[in-house]
Amino acid sequence: ERMRSRPRFVHDSGSRPRPAPAMKLRVVAFGQRMPAWVDAGWDDYARRMPREFALELVLLKPEPRARGKSVAQLLAAEALRLAAACKDTRIVALDERGEPWTTRLLAANLVRWRDEARDVAFVIGSADGLADSVKRAASAIVALSALTLPHGLVRVVVAEQLYRAVSLLAHHPYHRD
Repeated sequence: ERMRSRPRFVHDSGSRPRPAPAMKLRVVAFGQRMPAWVDAGWDDYARRMPREFALELVLLKPEPRARGKSVAQLLAAEALRLAAACKDTRIVALDERGEPWTTRLLAANLVRWRDEARDVAFVIGSADGLADSVKRAASAIVALSALTLPHGLVRVVVAEQLYRAVSLLAHHPYHRD
């Protein structure tokens, strides 16, 4: 079932109301082919998202690990790919050592970013994580869990949490405290 939300309107002084600006929610991840359940989970939540919160997945090729490069060199090369994929977006780095967010905090941040007309990129690192430069450039470093999670599962959890946060904003019964 696709979530329907009431359109929000923004008022300019002395003008008619206009629809609130749409924002893109981009999940940027390194990865190869994932199991079918990952694609199915992602597709399910992406399809449920309302138009004003468009969800897209950007897949980047990880740096080859068998070339004798140090982890720092690998992460630096991947950071360049991430920077290109996240151009003109607010970056939220996902890292197990980040700050734990509640769904309500995520929802509040989505409203703020939407009102600031800022698209957001949620960045999932490669097998070796994220370069320090990516974390420094991020507006926030968020932990989905203190556990180390498989990258495919992280994609699905991020998509579900974004859907949950948006459903909370729309007063949809999907989210319950």
